[in-house]
Amino acid sequence: MKKIITNTAPKALGPYASAIKTGNLLFCSGQTGINPVTNKVEASTVERQTLQVMNNLKAVLAAEGLGVKNIVKCNVYLSDMANFEAMNLVYGDSLEGHTPARTTVAVAGLPLNALVEIECIAEC
Repeated sequence: MKKIITNTAPKALGPYASAIKTGNLLFCSGQTGINPVTNKVEASTVERQTLQVMNNLKAVLAAEGLGVKNIVKCNVYLSDMANFEAMNLVYGDSLEGHTPARTTVAVAGLPLNALVEIECIAEC
């Protein structure tokens, strides 16, 4: 097992790694819309937060030489299911035509009052 930490994605808010590689799989921890430079959620819309989330996930994947085409499964957590359509448009554009398996659920709250959090599993 290998712990993945990169300076191009936000620092962990707790005792966890950005990702763990085991065998031919990379398990990426959930990313919110935290700007890795400021360590703050700066965007106020779900669209802009989703774009930052996807950029953060891409940074974690890139740390292992991977990209969005390597993603096999995503879990999406929304603070409000009314944001589903807006999130879904940005999410889809960010995947560049790739369509991994996905689950989307509404949750009671996310760290730093984020509107969206996404985690993924990728094949190495």
